[in-house]
Amino acid sequence: MSETKILRFVLGDQMSRNLSSLADAVPGRDVIFLAEVMGEATSVRHHKKKIAFLFTAMRHFAEDLRADGFDVDYLALDDDGNPGTFGAALADAVRRNDAHRVVMTEPSEVRVLSDAQTWREELSVDLEIRTDTRFLASHEDFVSWAVNDKGQQPKSLRMEYFYREMRRRTGYLMVDGEPEGGQWNFDPDNRKALPREVNIPVRPRFEPDEITREVMELVEQRFARHFGDLQPFDHPVTRADALAYLDWFIAEALPTFGDWQDAMKQGEPLLFHSHLSALINCGLLGPRECCDKAVEAFRGGKAPLNAVEGFIRQIIGWREFIRGVYWLKMPDYADANALDATRALPGFFWTGETGMNCLHQAVTETRANAYAHHIQRLMVLGNFCLLAGIDPKQVQEWFLIVYWDAYEWVEMPNVVGMALYADGGFLASKPYAASGAYINKMSDYCAGCRFDVKQKTGEKACPFNYLYWNFLAVNERALRQNHRMGLIMGSLGKMAPERLAEIRADSSRFLEGSEMRTGWTPD
Repeated sequence: MSETKILRFVLGDQMSRNLSSLADAVPGRDVIFLAEVMGEATSVRHHKKKIAFLFTAMRHFAEDLRADGFDVDYLALDDDGNPGTFGAALADAVRRNDAHRVVMTEPSEVRVLSDAQTWREELSVDLEIRTDTRFLASHEDFVSWAVNDKGQQPKSLRMEYFYREMRRRTGYLMVDGEPEGGQWNFDPDNRKALPREVNIPVRPRFEPDEITREVMELVEQRFARHFGDLQPFDHPVTRADALAYLDWFIAEALPTFGDWQDAMKQGEPLLFHSHLSALINCGLLGPRECCDKAVEAFRGGKAPLNAVEGFIRQIIGWREFIRGVYWLKMPDYADANALDATRALPGFFWTGETGMNCLHQAVTETRANAYAHHIQRLMVLGNFCLLAGIDPKQVQEWFLIVYWDAYEWVEMPNVVGMALYADGGFLASKPYAASGAYINKMSDYCAGCRFDVKQKTGEKACPFNYLYWNFLAVNERALRQNHRMGLIMGSLGKMAPERLAEIRADSSRFLEGSEMRTGWTPD
């Protein structure tokens, strides 16, 4: 064996040939190691589709590497002697391959990075952990933007200003140093309600091959009690499939994505959304290539500016910003609970069995698809958890379990900061709280609901209506100082005492009633 033999350890969310740990890999000399381990599959009880997606994508990635001449050491979950943890599996691989050095790209989550730091002491060889260069802003870049020269962190951060800096840095949709179209953000143009009759593009389906079918059988056997439906499974699981899906989105859905990106429609979970987040987060697609194709479509007159700007903002704005906040504020961020929310997550978040049709739709689509788009997550599911005062820890775990694109770095800030205002306004300038009127405007859910969205109080009233005002009343002291809440808090202050008492009584009845009972959870 050569004394320069290197073991390249690739994690399941790092399936990219542009990975820093593979940048100088040499076929015929180095070994690339990938491992399916029970410890990661059950760190929380992930949705069956997410486990199947990652395992089958990993196995296909390994085949692509072998086709390129690399020696790949692949540890499958059901292989004899699989120790069940990354650390033990890596130590076995070092011995098995007589490696003299280990190189890996930094894990995306604090927990795994902390574990990796201990591997340095446990391995008999040197371990090099490299920066993850797939992101457009490094940790140092974000800290340089967010923290002043004295090393002091601000009381709050705003994505919009970070996004503008990223636009300048990348040059996306910039002309002579100014934003394309004369404005940075076209979000006001992207909040249109969906017309009753609209042509929703038909998505490509990726039929399971032999590798995928083997993984699906494994998941059915080993993770039977995990949340979610495994069938049907038609996700893209290879680099080639991911590129084809990206091309489809750019050609067929991006042109109308902007106008209706906030809309919701019963029975149409994807609408015009890209559905690319999981493919980017696991490495099958790169953020730059997605943005490049979108800008190319705009320059070629094939997609309007509001759609392309909104898509790019999600990638170079929100995605990069959220990651920066996660690494800046951890580990304390995980325990943030500025509004002292302690109520248990209701059982219908697992079963979908609720009379509130909007929540029924969002939960059942999540169970079926391991996916819900950003407005369903924020303004239906997150909004309800905010208004009902659900414990942020339980909400974090639920979001991490149920979505195929969820990793702690992206899930936690979105839940803690964006959905629940649990960080007290560090990430979001105000709570994203809304009554049933918003859901009625942006969806067709309310027509099929047993509650009446036009009724403000009473047993038949939409719970979002009275819970909204109850939330403001319960958290009045914390929210009255927020400058963006001045108008609505003023309305609360003018509310007649008997009206407020009715709202509080309805809220208490609902929050202590059958809808809020806890039920089955993955165990």
